Amino acid sequence: MALGENQPQAKKHIALTVNGKKVQADVESWITLAEFLREELRLTGAKVGCNRAECGSCTVILDGEPVYSCSVLAVEAAGREVLTVEGLENNDSLHPLQEAFIEHDALQCGYCTPGMLMALKALLDKNPRPAKSDIRDAIDGNFCRCGSYPNIINATLDASKQLLRRNRSNDGDK
Repeated sequence: MALGENQPQAKKHIALTVNGKKVQADVESWITLAEFLREELRLTGAKVGCNRAECGSCTVILDGEPVYSCSVLAVEAAGREVLTVEGLENNDSLHPLQEAFIEHDALQCGYCTPGMLMALKALLDKNPRPAKSDIRDAIDGNFCRCGSYPNIINATLDASKQLLRRNRSNDGDK
């Protein structure tokens, strides 16, 4: 076999949806989703802390599931939907989780906050009435070095109530 024969292509064309917008790009086959989001799309909310799927600061939602974007290749996200912390905002309004994090002082340095928000958004999408144990399970693997866990749990419980009220009022509008 000649040198270079049967070598994987260095760049691959991908198309995916990020925060509701169709995106296409040519990416190196070894680039992680975190790197693609941060460097190609300039969506820097997902932080790269450990870069080995241990801290959770890079968590995004991929097809409805929270994932560590440092451990997913960008090419693996082709054809899929990605939601980042930047996509939580709706019509220039913060998501109820973001509002509750502020109200409950659920952040200090803020480094873990985007990953926490995304893990908890995925939880609330599936379980709108979580117990404290459900919240703890959802953020297991998302490390907060400042120790804001009690405030994060209380913020999530509050956001859950806000979302349920909002959904009831929207149902009444129909």
